[in-house]
Amino acid sequence: HLWYLMVWMVVWVTGASSGIGEELTYQLAKLGALLAISARREDELQRVKKKCLRNSLSENDILVLRLDLTDRSSHEAATNSVLKHFGKIDVLVNNGGRSQRSLFVDTNLDVYNAIIELNYLGTISLTKYVLNHMIQRKKGKIVTVSSVMGIMGAPLATGYCASKHALQGFFNSLRTELTDYPEISVIQICPGPVQSQIIQNVFTENLAKSIENSGDQSHKMPTDRCARLTLVSMANDVKEAWISDHPYLAVCYLWQYAPTWAWWLMNRMGKRRIQNFKSGIVSVQRAALSRLIAYTQKRSVKVI
Repeated sequence: HLWYLMVWMVVWVTGASSGIGEELTYQLAKLGALLAISARREDELQRVKKKCLRNSLSENDILVLRLDLTDRSSHEAATNSVLKHFGKIDVLVNNGGRSQRSLFVDTNLDVYNAIIELNYLGTISLTKYVLNHMIQRKKGKIVTVSSVMGIMGAPLATGYCASKHALQGFFNSLRTELTDYPEISVIQICPGPVQSQIIQNVFTENLAKSIENSGDQSHKMPTDRCARLTLVSMANDVKEAWISDHPYLAVCYLWQYAPTWAWWLMNRMGKRRIQNFKSGIVSVQRAALSRLIAYTQKRSVKVI
């Protein structure tokens, strides 16, 4: 089913040099999609392309296009480069972005500006140029890798959560502006914790500092499963997909349907997470979250 829908489709993936974007690229290549892959690190993109060519794709089926999402003046030319090479863009996968690990009170405002420039403004800028092409063709898919942090709040990620909430609001609103184009789909992917390199490249309290300890990632969803579920959502035009394992997925449902419980839970978990962060432990223990969720299920307090 996926092969039938994706073969010979031109898919442009940003943030394709690592993590979810890299794995998406491999799985799309196996399905026979024609690929434009973008990121800032061209050497890493060439590595990804070389691995993709082990499938049935030829050299011209994969376009490596270096792209800095924060350089918005380059986005029109980049879009034209993809169109010149393939003649069309069927799917844009907005996957580029960076996370954050820092307390608001300790973080320079320059960091927040950088997060919004990259995660939000860079994404909608590129979308604008690609959407113009899709409107001319009256079809296409705009897939944005947001986050469960776009539907909830969490400590140590105030700027990241804000940027993902902005994306959620923007694309939900954009969808309502495209009702005259029923074959243009706006799809938001909201992954929970995923095994990737995103934690190694997070924003911290200042732009010059990097995180020292990326922590244990064994409790997170494998990247290949996240990519597979993203493709299923993309193929079926799912407007919003929460892609996560429990107990994290259960928290999403709490935020959606029982926000008072969610606030209580996140306050409990947030305090512990901040303590761990200050002690140099950056990962939240899955077992602790599971115990807290089980505890909420046993309580019989009225939710207001």
